[in-house]
Amino acid sequence: MDQIKIGKFIAECRKEKKLTQMQLAEKLGITDKAISKWERGVAMPDTSIMLELCDILGVSVNELLSGEKINMENNDQKNEQLLLEMTKELEKKNKTIWSAMWTIMIVSIIGLLGGLAIIAFFMPEGPWMIVAILTLCVVFMIPCFYALKLEVSVGAYKCKNCGYEIVPTYMQALNAMHRGTTRYLKCPKCNKRTWCKKVIKK
Repeated sequence: MDQIKIGKFIAECRKEKKLTQMQLAEKLGITDKAISKWERGVAMPDTSIMLELCDILGVSVNELLSGEKINMENNDQKNEQLLLEMTKELEKKNKTIWSAMWTIMIVSIIGLLGGLAIIAFFMPEGPWMIVAILTLCVVFMIPCFYALKLEVSVGAYKCKNCGYEIVPTYMQALNAMHRGTTRYLKCPKCNKRTWCKKVIKK
């Protein structure tokens, strides 16, 4: 999707309706800065207000996401093109999140091992050494929890028994036994617990 084109289209439709950025913002219950970002192609409207925005501007969601008015003749072609573009963007976003998760995990593990090595070589044995190790472990856990949140936010876990793709809540994933990104989860379809492998949705 071309954000610049969509932004210009929003601005044109807004002006056709004789609305200022402030007036449109008030109708949507947001700030005029958000409208300005859309129209400059810096950001996209949130999905929660997209239908309301289309209703106010008198356009369809397809037209908004295409950044132009669509004739009925080429509507199906545009729909197909939009779906392909959205799929590509979702895939790109998922890959970025997946890469960020692994980066956080690797940096955290290196930091933990480095910290433990420094404590072992430079701190005398005693209660302060134990306190330092425990503190380091707690600090290490914080990015791990965040990395898990990223892991859960993309893709799904495939049931080994029936192949159903499970999308667990954060707490379900946190409480499940795991080996890397494979988690021991209960499948809502076959009701069996298996080691479910992480799969990234395209």
